[in-house]
Amino acid sequence: MVYVFLTKGLEPIEAVTPIDMLRRAGVDVTTVSITDSLLVDGAHGITVKADRMFGDVDFSDAEMLVLPGGPGSPDMINHNGLCSLLRSFASEDRPISAICAAPSVLCGLGILDGRNATVYPGFEKGFDKVRFTGRQVEHDGNIITAIGPAAAFAFAAEIIGSLCGKQVCEQVCSAMQFGVK
Repeated sequence: MVYVFLTKGLEPIEAVTPIDMLRRAGVDVTTVSITDSLLVDGAHGITVKADRMFGDVDFSDAEMLVLPGGPGSPDMINHNGLCSLLRSFASEDRPISAICAAPSVLCGLGILDGRNATVYPGFEKGFDKVRFTGRQVEHDGNIITAIGPAAAFAFAAEIIGSLCGKQVCEQVCSAMQFGVK
């Protein structure tokens, strides 16, 4: 199971694109609200309905944690349950993915120290122990990061490749006409 965490101010394209593409790849995905409602107000006046509330989920079946970005994503660091889960995954070298501003949450927890990563420009300030590459998508060990909304397809493809292998990734991307020339 892949869990995608939703918070107020999320960037809808960075949440919905990975959810859609992962489901096309046959991956079980559950969206989890870390707000006080299943209806999460995203950026640009778009509301996304989560499948579950954080407190109602047993994450023992988690294969990967995904953090969408957006103006509200830095506030994820204030959710004790999510931060505890992220630290646990990191300490066990289990897969975590974050896009746009969300990698700054991983930085704030020290999870990206000594790693290559990418983050939306401006959010790298103050995190001197991370090697920011500026690439669209960066995959370093168990961590996948991406730079912003335009990287949502490449981010999702990297996650699919990591979980399902290159062949499934190529099939999903080809069917969607992503990367086809």
